[in-house]
Amino acid sequence: MQRRQVFRALGAVFAVSALDRAFGGSNALAQGRRVERPGLQLYTLRGEMNADFEGTLARVAELGYREMEFAGYYDRSAEQVRRALADNGMTSPAAHIQLQAVRENLTAEIDFAAGVGQRFLVVPSLPGDERSLDDYRRHAETLNSAGEQCREAGLKMGYHNHDFEFENTNGRTPYDILLEETDPELVDMELDLFWIVHAGHDPMVWFAKHPGRFSMLHVKDRNAGGMMVDVGSGEIDFGGIFAEADTAGFRHFFVEHDNPGDGFASVTNSLRHLRELRF
Repeated sequence: MQRRQVFRALGAVFAVSALDRAFGGSNALAQGRRVERPGLQLYTLRGEMNADFEGTLARVAELGYREMEFAGYYDRSAEQVRRALADNGMTSPAAHIQLQAVRENLTAEIDFAAGVGQRFLVVPSLPGDERSLDDYRRHAETLNSAGEQCREAGLKMGYHNHDFEFENTNGRTPYDILLEETDPELVDMELDLFWIVHAGHDPMVWFAKHPGRFSMLHVKDRNAGGMMVDVGSGEIDFGGIFAEADTAGFRHFFVEHDNPGDGFASVTNSLRHLRELRF
């Protein structure tokens, strides 16, 4: 067996093991899965984090969140972040970093992520003037190159979508280009459920087209009017989506709301629904 095949075989074993842990073990798989380690994208509470970093982390830990995805560190060092997480029984598998940081400051971002104990560095969006098909091909090259550097440090690159990646452009869907032209061993996708549904696409179709590529989810809901709402208050079928974990590769589930009226009320409501889900 060639080395590339060995790596893929081992990756499949590790993915199954990770899925088993994420859903509470083999007993949970037999009885109906549930998300054992709910996560939170802290962009949801950016105002609260800016005002009281440690206090906000403590409060979301008390609610029951266990995995934090950061979108900025508010002048804390990697050691301070890691200690604040450990003090509250939490970990941080991932962080969002801007494309400019990937281009200009990747080594420092990798060092910081390693210090926190993270596994993924995720590009959250693309500049509005860099969304042609040729731009997407260049972005795929950038993600692959960054993924090579990340792999040397035990990390992996990720990409988070909005709705614009699904716009038909000269007969092509840009999201397909990103998936087709990035190396699965170097780049994973963080699928934002609100934005893919808002773009008029069915997540299940993408899981079937690109199995194993979606290690992270942004768990965000959408109502009939197209508004972003707390998880469980809209129309997205999270149970049906989560049931595709073996095909899609989900291991991390990050609740998010881009602009909640009351941040803590929003994350509390969303977590309540996430805990009730069986799939």
